[in-house]
Amino acid sequence: MAQILNTLYVTQEGAYVRLENDTLVIEIDGAKKLRVPLHHIGSVVCFGKASMSLPSIHRCADDGISVVLLDRNGKFKARVEGSVSGNILLRKAHFSKADDEAFAAKIARNMLAGKIRNTRHLLVRALRDNKELTDTDTKNLKETATYFRHAVRKLPHTDNLDSLRGIEGDTAQRWFSSVSTLIRTDRREDFAMNGRSRRPPLDRFNALISFLYALILNDCRTAIETVGLDPQLGFLHAVRPGRAALALDLMEEFRSIWGDRLALTLINRGQIQADDFTFSEGGAVLMSDNTRRTVIAAYQERKQEEIQHPLLGNKIL
Repeated sequence: MAQILNTLYVTQEGAYVRLENDTLVIEIDGAKKLRVPLHHIGSVVCFGKASMSLPSIHRCADDGISVVLLDRNGKFKARVEGSVSGNILLRKAHFSKADDEAFAAKIARNMLAGKIRNTRHLLVRALRDNKELTDTDTKNLKETATYFRHAVRKLPHTDNLDSLRGIEGDTAQRWFSSVSTLIRTDRREDFAMNGRSRRPPLDRFNALISFLYALILNDCRTAIETVGLDPQLGFLHAVRPGRAALALDLMEEFRSIWGDRLALTLINRGQIQADDFTFSEGGAVLMSDNTRRTVIAAYQERKQEEIQHPLLGNKIL
């Protein structure tokens, strides 16, 4: 099995990353806190006011290790890459296929089918395992699961990208309308989702999944750039200046597994608490630094889980 390199997340405000031989050293107030060999790292992500020395950035660029700067809430700010990798013929083919409406619709359908199936699996699992569901909860979740099944069956007969985007929007809205039901009843009041809100998130659940989605998006973008494709040229998501449309496409199938499911697990197991979040005067909800570290650790652990691939018959990460 190929080695899966780690992402080094630097979350502490004021942390400083410097190069020492073939190792990155993380310092806080001049004291060494962590040493990580470069050959174990696939990318470095710095949050907020965490910073890196120029020699460490140069070495990462030389070694093909991406450096990503995010604000403290996970919003993308900048990325430092080394020489462009990948085959120019691959990128030419990518641009050519993006102009092929039939091909673009096929790719979009497959991505959307994966997303809806994975989301439906969460609902079915909750119906099977959650003993706290009321009769009304059960009825509503079954209706939503049925709606998702019908949506997947519609996809092979949908060739128009705008129609596919409409299906994606409808299923997302149905999911977010149901997700609070999957939260334990004794924690539901604190973590109930009041519709999807972004920039800023207006409740704790939105703050949590927005942060997780930012982590997933960064990983997807890194994977795309590593093989030499253009992260801004997508299929399901419309192309807009500055928008990583292909990375958004790729992350759709992972939203429910690495995002929504992990958020529900952290909440229902009590790994995060209501007082781990603060409400600003403008209504935005922010996570504490310690909570972000808890979420990142859980996210990294989730990514290392092995699953049995139904088609390949092998265990994969």
